[in-house]
Amino acid sequence: MPPITELMMFALALAAAGVVAGVLAGLFGIGGGAILVPVFYQVFGLLGVDDAVRMHLSVGTSLAIIVPTSVRSFLSHYRRGVVDIDLLRNWLVAVPLGAILATVIAAYVSSETLRLIFAVIALAIAFRMIFNRASWRIGADLPNNPVKWLVGVAIGVLSGLMGVGGGVLNNTFMTLYSRPIHQAVATSSGVGVLISIPGLFGYVWAGWGEAGLPPLSTGFINWIAVGLIIPITLLVAPVGVALAHAMGRRQLEAGFGIFMTLIAFRFFYSLYG
Repeated sequence: MPPITELMMFALALAAAGVVAGVLAGLFGIGGGAILVPVFYQVFGLLGVDDAVRMHLSVGTSLAIIVPTSVRSFLSHYRRGVVDIDLLRNWLVAVPLGAILATVIAAYVSSETLRLIFAVIALAIAFRMIFNRASWRIGADLPNNPVKWLVGVAIGVLSGLMGVGGGVLNNTFMTLYSRPIHQAVATSSGVGVLISIPGLFGYVWAGWGEAGLPPLSTGFINWIAVGLIIPITLLVAPVGVALAHAMGRRQLEAGFGIFMTLIAFRFFYSLYG
């Protein structure tokens, strides 16, 4: 067990990550998992968590934290009247189904595979963040079913495997089909709810009885980390919502894209370095 001073530093690092994750939840309509998963991966490693379960635990714990963060972010956006409720209704089955499929996949793949999936999707997200242009459009409105429904399943699967709320993926989908960015951000907070709740229960099931999990873990959810970070993210998520409706996003998107690039290469290095 590391000395108490090191544990305090880890706790402070988690708390700082919680602040950033909460603001991002409101600002980008994401659950903050893109920040939390790599931080958890590092902290759980320093605490001696078995490599075989470390990435799974990071992803599952991130999704558990996203539940209240996404709910609060969604309610804040909903009160502003900019959420696309029709799209969320259309995805009431599709997105949760994708999230559940992700937990089934996670139950049978290795930590290395899960890290590779995170790194590849993170690079794709980074490309979109850094090079995104308002002129990038595929159509004048969202596609009809079954395409739209299948996109919901895909967002659920990819987000569930990464431990994220699906905000960046849904923002990309909606803006490519000419929806306003503020509507995309607001709707993404609802997508986060549809992903995180089934994802939480799925990762409990996927990790049930696994060896090497740290104390106070239920499956691939560590409740110490959840209890530490949730109050912070709930407190600061409305700050991100206010920022999303009050400022330009280009520099923040580019900065987030650079961060995701660094995280992706960190995971690639852990696999092939």
